[in-house]
Amino acid sequence: MPELTPEAVTVGFDLDMTLIDTRPGIRATYDLLAAETGTPIDSALAVSRLGPPLETELAYWFPADDVPEAAARYRELYPDHAIGPARALPGSHAALAAVRAAGGRTLVVTAKNEAHAKLHLDHLGLLPDALAGGLWAEAKAAALREHGAHVYVGDHVGDVRGARTAGAVSVTVTTGPCSAEELRAAGADAVLPGLEAFPDWLAAHRAGAGYPGEPSGVA
Repeated sequence: MPELTPEAVTVGFDLDMTLIDTRPGIRATYDLLAAETGTPIDSALAVSRLGPPLETELAYWFPADDVPEAAARYRELYPDHAIGPARALPGSHAALAAVRAAGGRTLVVTAKNEAHAKLHLDHLGLLPDALAGGLWAEAKAAALREHGAHVYVGDHVGDVRGARTAGAVSVTVTTGPCSAEELRAAGADAVLPGLEAFPDWLAAHRAGAGYPGEPSGVA
């Protein structure tokens, strides 16, 4: 695991339901896709389990052979219907600012395609130092390693797996589909209620003091 020092702090963040709430726009996009294709999609159910790649969700609703075409059309609809309704989750801006105040770098690693992720980040004024898209679960480790991330913050058990594969500290928030119990069972090093708690966690973590939400022995 990279040494966490004031001179070298890189923190990665997941996007959907960690930094931003994309559910309203994603739900609208699924509804449009359903109307166009005549394929019923329970958009409320779909947005209740955000995290895995788009194709994973579409496979619940479309025959396997139709998934690539459905995914392509969804991505065409996305910029006009999903960017505007998204909102930054509480504490998102402060979390990025806390890393910068510590002399560090911020990185967003997401399963969302990079072009759409950048549209979201630019629209909401969330400007990380680096962005890597199209990566899910263990595959996120490649980007985390490339950028020397010491910590990865996410909301899904897949984010925990990515962090642990990269040898990074896994910090999780319960603003997404996974419960605190599920995140701990997956091996999260810290479980926070939301990003509002992250600046204090980072300060305590860098000081070696630990933080409520970390298991004993994590520093």
